[in-house]
This record gives sequence, C-alpha cells and structure tokens, in this order.
Amino acid sequence: MRNKDRVNPFAQAVTWGMVIFFLILIMLFISGCATIQSTPPVETTFPAITVEEEMFTLSSSAFSDNGRIADRYTYSMGKQCSGENYSPPLNWAGAPEGTASFLLTMLDPDGGNWVHWLLVNIPPDATSLEEAVNGPETGIAGRNSFGGNGYGGPCPPSGMHHYVFTLYALDTTLDVKPGVNLKDVTAQISGHILGQCQLTGLRSAK
Repeated sequence: MRNKDRVNPFAQAVTWGMVIFFLILIMLFISGCATIQSTPPVETTFPAITVEEEMFTLSSSAFSDNGRIADRYTYSMGKQCSGENYSPPLNWAGAPEGTASFLLTMLDPDGGNWVHWLLVNIPPDATSLEEAVNGPETGIAGRNSFGGNGYGGPCPPSGMHHYVFTLYALDTTLDVKPGVNLKDVTAQISGHILGQCQLTGLRSAK
C-alpha cells in the first residue's frame, strides 16, 4: 500500500473530537433556548378557605357545666330544701339559622326525669334569660313536677343529683297554653328541632 493512501490516526482523532465538540455546543444552545422559551409556571396560589364552625352553646354565670347550683336557685319545701327558687341566668349563642322559637327544659334524670322547668315559645331573637323567682316572664310556662307552672328549683331527697338544662331551637312556634305538660310538648316538637344544647348543674341533699 502506498503512503498517500494511509489514514493518519491522529488527524482522524482530532476530526472526530471537533465533531463531538460542535455537537455538544449545538445541544447546549438548543437546551438554553428551550429553557428561555419554556411555558411560565402555573399559578398555584388559591384563595384561602375559611371554615366556620357555628356551635350552639348554653351557659350560665351562676355555675359552670357540671358545677354546683347555689342555694339561691333551689326550691323551698320544708326541711328538704329552703332556697329562694330563683331560676338561674342562662345565655346561649350560635342558634341555627331559621329558628322560629326556643324551648327550654330542666330535668333531673336521677329523679326519674323530674320536670323542674318547661318554658315554651321563647322568642327567636332572645339570647338569654335573666334570673327571676319562679322563672322570667317570657314565653309560655309549662307545668313542672311540683304541680305548678314555671321554674321549680333543685330539691334532691338524697345523694347527688344532676339537673340537665336543654335548649331546643325549633323551626316553628308551638300551639300551647300555660300549664302544658312535657308529654304534649314532646309530641309537638317532633320533626321541628333544628339544634339543641345542654348545660348540667349539680346539687346534693343537705
């Protein structure tokens, strides 16, 4: 073979090296252009969502939940109890939308669900009841288990008793008269309760 037909290995290596170098430059240039022309990032900031939990609550300034009910709010019946029979002040908040009236009950489950207070058709714009002897003059007073209308305070014969105040938000007003009993009221409120809240007070026998 003649010398002029020989391929110089060094020249061949240099040639391929230059080709690879230019290919790398071209790829980098294309990549840079792609980066510059890339689509702007999608906006990922969303409006803040505020979750409001409206809780229907019942409280009293006279005692805390599961707290002791003072003598002032107990019934007067001989040696068993000698209170002034003031109804405790009550406050509530978070009533459901559409409330047409409130119903209040005070029962003693330790005394066979003895009815101490039944107050019907409390106005829907009311948010409290002031303390008053035999209960405030608002709404319609139902019959208690002592045999009278209105509030009859705690008067446990023995041991510790729980007095459960329950406030019902109703979507209607009830067709009742003073002295209505709990059984008749219970029948009327079926299907009309929008919400309810409770507060429990304690009282033991002397």
